[in-house]
Amino acid sequence: MGSMDAPPAATQNGEIPITANGNSGHSNPQISGETHHHPTNGDATENESSKRRKMTPTTTTNMMLPLEVGTRVHCRWRDGKFHPVKVIERRKMMCDDANEYEYYVHYIEFNRRLDEWVNLEQLDLESVETVVDEKVEDKVTSLKMTRHQKRKIDEIHVEGHEELDAASLREHEEFTKVKNIATIELGRYEIETWYFSPFPPEYNDCVKLYFCEFCLNFMKRKEQLQRHMRKCDLKHPPGDEIYRSGTLSMFEVDGKKNKVYGQNLCYLAKLFLDHKTLYYDVDLFLFYVLCECDDRGCHMVGYFSKEKHSEESYNLACILTLPPYQRKGYGKFLIAFSYELSKKEGKVGTPERPLSDLGLLSYRGYWTRVLLDILKKHKGNISIKELSDMTAIKAEDILATLQTLELIQYRKGQHVICADPKVLDRHLKAAGRGGLEVDVSKLIWTPYKEQDAVGKMLLVLPREGLNLCRKGCSCGLHHIDYLLKRVDLEFYLSHARAMLDDFHSRVENHMIV
Repeated sequence: MGSMDAPPAATQNGEIPITANGNSGHSNPQISGETHHHPTNGDATENESSKRRKMTPTTTTNMMLPLEVGTRVHCRWRDGKFHPVKVIERRKMMCDDANEYEYYVHYIEFNRRLDEWVNLEQLDLESVETVVDEKVEDKVTSLKMTRHQKRKIDEIHVEGHEELDAASLREHEEFTKVKNIATIELGRYEIETWYFSPFPPEYNDCVKLYFCEFCLNFMKRKEQLQRHMRKCDLKHPPGDEIYRSGTLSMFEVDGKKNKVYGQNLCYLAKLFLDHKTLYYDVDLFLFYVLCECDDRGCHMVGYFSKEKHSEESYNLACILTLPPYQRKGYGKFLIAFSYELSKKEGKVGTPERPLSDLGLLSYRGYWTRVLLDILKKHKGNISIKELSDMTAIKAEDILATLQTLELIQYRKGQHVICADPKVLDRHLKAAGRGGLEVDVSKLIWTPYKEQDAVGKMLLVLPREGLNLCRKGCSCGLHHIDYLLKRVDLEFYLSHARAMLDDFHSRVENHMIV
C-alpha cells in the first residue's frame, strides 16, 4: 500500500498545502522528498470534449437543478480561479431548503486526491455542459483516433492501476469515488485526506477521525481520544527498534504479532494511497515504521511494508510519508533503508508493482542517484550484474533506468554503458539531492528468513546441548537460553521451552552426567 520523495511541505496545522497548479503536499507512496507536479489528464480532456455538448448560456432561474451526476461545469478552487470539474456525487444539505444540494466534484486537470465537496455558490452554472450518449459518441470518436492516440488514452486511464482489467478498474473507481473521511487528527497535526479508505461500517457517518499516534487506534470524537491517551501506555510503535540515529528511529512490527496495529496502519495509509489494495490479513507482512523521537515519545513519520517471503523478490510492498513530514527527505530514506535490508539478506530487491505516480518518480530518482554515483567513481568496465550486486537493485530496474537516461549503447553486437563524466554530472544535477543518509552501522537487524532458520534449530539444539554436556561442556544451556531470547518466535517458543524444561529436569534428577 504507498509515499514519497520530497513531497510538498505541510502547513503548521498539518494540512496539505496546494498550489494553483494542482500540486499537493504528499508524494505517494506513498515516497521520499521529490518535488513533483500531479499528473494531469489534459490529453484525456481533449478527447472527453468530443463526448459532450456545451449548453447555451442560461440564467440560474431556468437552470435545471439539482445538477445531475456526470455533469461537467467550472468550479472555483482554492486559488480563486475556475477549473473544469465533473460531478461525481451529490447529496442534500441539512438546511431549510429541501432542494439545496452540495456536490462532490473531480477536478479534471488534477489528480483524484484533490476531489472535494463544494456548494452551489462555487459553481459557474453558465458553464454547465450536458453529457451525450457516450457509447454512441465513443464509436464516432474512435474512428477518428489513431492507434497511438488510443493507446495514450488507455495508458492515462489505467495509470496507477496496471494490475486491474477494465471491469475491475470500473468497479474500483465506483467503490472508491467519494472520500469517506475528509480529515484526520494524528498527534499534533490535522491532515486532509486524499482517498477513500474502507473503514468499518460504524464509521460511515464520520467526516473526521482521531488517531492515537502510538497504537493507531482511531475514534469518532476528540473526547474519546483524550480518554484513550490517558490509558495508552505505548510511546512508540509496538515492535523492535532496529535503527536509531540521532532523533530518528526505525521499528520493525510483525503483522502476526501486532495484528490490530498492522490493520490500523493499513486503514491510515489507504487514506493517502489510491493504487494499493488494502489487505486485512497482515500476518504475512513486516512493517517498518520510521519515527521522529523526542521526550514525549516516538512520532510516526512514515513507513514501508514488505512481505516476509516474496517469490518475486519484492523488498517493499507499500510506502508512505505522511503529509506533514514531506519535503524532508524521509521518502528517499525509506527507499534506501529497504535496499539496506536487502543487502543484509544477500538479495536483490525491487518494489512491488504497480507504483504510484509519485512513487515511480521517487524510485527513478533514487536509482539514478545511486547508479550514477557508482559510475562516476568507478574506474574501468562494470557490468549490470556487478551494479546489481553492489546496490541490491534488480538488474531489470538498473537496465530500465540507464536506458531512460540514454546511457546504454549498442556497440559491436553488445550493450555497453556510456559513462561520460559530463553526461553523468548533468543527470545527477537533474536528479536532485539525495535526502537523508542511512547509517548502516546503526542498523541492528536479523533477516526474517535467518530468524526462521534459527527458530528451527531450537527443535534440535536441546539434544545437542545434551551431547555437549556429556563431553564435559557446560555451555549447552547458555546457547539455548540465548537463542530463545534472540529469536523470540511464538511458533517455536512453547516447543523449545518444553524441551528445555525436560532437559533441566533430567539434569536435576542426575539422569545426565
